[in-house]
Amino acid sequence: MDKDLAPHYIKWPTLALLTFVTVIGFEDLVYPFQNQGLAVVFSWIFMVVAYVLPYELISAQMGSTFSEAGGGLATWSRHAIGDAAGYWTGWMFWASLLPYLVDVANSVIVSLSWLILGNNTLDKYMTDKMFGIFTFAVILIFLLTQNLVQHSMEFMSMLGGAAMFIMTILFVLMTGAGVAAGGFHIATQPFDWSAFIPKFDTHYFATTGLLIFAVSGAELGAAYITKMRDPKHEFPKSMIMLACMSGFLTVFGSLAMGVFFNAHHLPDDLKMNGAFYAFERLSAAWGLGKFLLYVYSAVSLTYMLAQLAVLIDASSRVLAVDTSARFMPKWLLRKNKFGRPIHSYVLTAGICLFLLLLSGTLPSINSIFNWLLNLNGIVTPYKSCWVFAGFIALRLHEEKFNSPFVFIKHRWLAILIGAWGFSFAFVCASLGVLPQEGAVFSGIWFHQLFLNIISVGVLFGLGGVMPLLAKIGQHEEATTPVE
Repeated sequence: MDKDLAPHYIKWPTLALLTFVTVIGFEDLVYPFQNQGLAVVFSWIFMVVAYVLPYELISAQMGSTFSEAGGGLATWSRHAIGDAAGYWTGWMFWASLLPYLVDVANSVIVSLSWLILGNNTLDKYMTDKMFGIFTFAVILIFLLTQNLVQHSMEFMSMLGGAAMFIMTILFVLMTGAGVAAGGFHIATQPFDWSAFIPKFDTHYFATTGLLIFAVSGAELGAAYITKMRDPKHEFPKSMIMLACMSGFLTVFGSLAMGVFFNAHHLPDDLKMNGAFYAFERLSAAWGLGKFLLYVYSAVSLTYMLAQLAVLIDASSRVLAVDTSARFMPKWLLRKNKFGRPIHSYVLTAGICLFLLLLSGTLPSINSIFNWLLNLNGIVTPYKSCWVFAGFIALRLHEEKFNSPFVFIKHRWLAILIGAWGFSFAFVCASLGVLPQEGAVFSGIWFHQLFLNIISVGVLFGLGGVMPLLAKIGQHEEATTPVE
């Protein structure tokens, strides 16, 4: 065969690296560290073994079974459970993107402020209302220019993702080298076993959903399963490698955070500014001034801009795939002369504005950033439940499907693990509704509880409204006389 015509196969280590870049970023180390301190090391080890690895191998079986149908979450649910499940999976996937979209737009502004100012004084130059306005302006600009930036952002996404991966590895290695050389003072004291023991209270379990959010995305690798020479054996290897890399980076990254931050007394703005503090302190510890801080700020800005473009593109596509046409009004899926789903864009912008207006009732930029981030720890695990629900349905009726790769041959053991994953994600998401900021039953606690309930209700509740609007539209078309 001509070498030019020979199929090009992707190797399993390459796929693991490609997926890893989209799953773990440096900020994924910071957010859980503020919630749980060094106890998050225990949480990460438990998560990798009991949740991440089964989740990734379940994604491998689902992806190999339905690879010809597209490989997306909605496709998996539609084929394994039914059309209605496919619609709801697609809707919840789309809805779960929106808080993250707003959060990424927030991060664009924060990254830019660090790149320009070199410090955490953003709130001196911008009120919380201005922060919301600028965030919405960033989203709106990307919605309006999506066609222009789409192709360039694909390159920026690869560049930014790879650079973020390198910066994360660099932080862990440089911190480890500094500690091994005896040149770094460890900020967390006492740095002993007691610091790693979790306090199993409501707060601990309410914050675990953010860990699920941090490691979500392994199912994206299933899209490449048909490009492997021997997917039955190679894809599981890539998922195991992905789990090992995720475990290594999250565990040792959290330990490195404990070197620069006292895990017992963390800054209130660690979620918003912690990544920048970390590289500022690392750079100073190595005698490099603020060099690494500015490098990370530029990398973060590039990464967040690329993420924003990808999220907006994905959110517009999700509403127009699989069974959406049956369950959604035609006007929402209608495209303009340039082929853009303009009404989907309007809906996306409208819900993002709604989330920003809700967050605008909070007292500071830091509380706005934290609440929008924590919201991801609610909606993402709920969305992940569909992966396990589809897997359970697949294994209950496995004689109907052809699965090149099978995760655990024993049917009922596999179903039990699927039920565990579903239950774990659902409980973490539900407990995540409890606010993570402020004293329990305080004014700010009840304020954020109301925001969590109303935002999740609107994001997911609109999914139940769309089929009603579609039926009304279909009824009007059927009863309208033809002229």
